[in-house]
Amino acid sequence: MESNETVLIRGDMITLGQFIKVIGLATGGGAKEILEGGHVEVNGEAESRRGRKLFAGDVVAVDGYRKWTVATDDQIVSG
Repeated sequence: MESNETVLIRGDMITLGQFIKVIGLATGGGAKEILEGGHVEVNGEAESRRGRKLFAGDVVAVDGYRKWTVATDDQIVSG
């Protein structure tokens, strides 16, 4: 079963490494291990860079079944 959650971020962007920590998938160096394991996709494409910048509307998927959509305060208020 696929789930999709919206995650509100502060500012215009967040790095993928930070995002993985925010959603509770990993702490510390765990984000690096998840990314190197090939478990993460951003907007349908495999991604392994912790520094990948995520912006409002980007969709992060883990193992193809759990998804998170990045949103900002502006998007929620005006969306």
